[in-house]
Amino acid sequence: MLQPVRDAELAFHDLSAQETHAMKIGFIGLGNMGGPMAQNLAKAGHDVTGFDTQTVTLDGVATAASATEAARDADVVITMLPNGEILKSVAAEVIPAMKAGAVFLDCSTVDVDSARAVAADAAAAGLLPLDAPVSGGTGGAQAGTLTFMVGGDAAGFETAKPLFDIMGSKSVHCGASGNGQAAKICNNMILGVTMIATCEAFALADKLGLDRQAMFDVVSTSSGQSWSMNTYCPAPGIGPKSPADNDYKPGFAADLMLKDLRLARAAAEGADADTPMGQAAMALYARFVEEEDGAGRDFSAMLPRFEARGRG
Repeated sequence: MLQPVRDAELAFHDLSAQETHAMKIGFIGLGNMGGPMAQNLAKAGHDVTGFDTQTVTLDGVATAASATEAARDADVVITMLPNGEILKSVAAEVIPAMKAGAVFLDCSTVDVDSARAVAADAAAAGLLPLDAPVSGGTGGAQAGTLTFMVGGDAAGFETAKPLFDIMGSKSVHCGASGNGQAAKICNNMILGVTMIATCEAFALADKLGLDRQAMFDVVSTSSGQSWSMNTYCPAPGIGPKSPADNDYKPGFAADLMLKDLRLARAAAEGADADTPMGQAAMALYARFVEEEDGAGRDFSAMLPRFEARGRG
């Protein structure tokens, strides 16, 4: 009679052991995104050693003197880096120091070609490469609610899945190496286009005498609804709290949106894809960041830009 209870106890013990299994993690790139992600892993009980070219001290995260030191003997090495060239440089340094069978998990947003080149080098060295760019911004990194778009081997994805569950609320295996970056580029092209359309519409509504709250109440429950409207509304004091309520401090910087739209353009050129709206959004963000006052501001600061402009 007691055997089923005993079996249940053993199963619970095994599950608990699996849930609390600590991994040795090297984390390279401890900026506004990487720092909170590394801290969340450390808070969950993992052994995290971090490295950044800037002096960064994080609670619970040991500091390495080099990227190679952070990567040595790690079960998983996570990178969060600015661009594909830096990723390739760091990968060339750390891949030889990693143990066979470890996961090389890149969470940067880079071009698809760089992601696939690094994945090929990592696989040739006996590693499990994953490209896993994120969506959710600095708030998602801090709260552990990021979405991960993951390309690479299924076995690597399963190994890293418990880490995705700590750092985020959703992870999607998108297929072969590079497909995570492809998903991120397509997603952010949509985001860039819809944010511009949302800002244009609010500016037009203002000039037509339509109250912003009424505009939000209609659009957020009608066919014009989008994440840019419903969740990240660019109008201060309207909808859920967003960077618009904090003088457009990022959030997600317009500079980063421009970077992602340029990645989308490069990908479209390589794939012979016609993306006129993506191209138009890129041109507007380039003007906003490089010629106007958009540098260092949230990408939703397009709203005051449109408010101040006429048709000329």
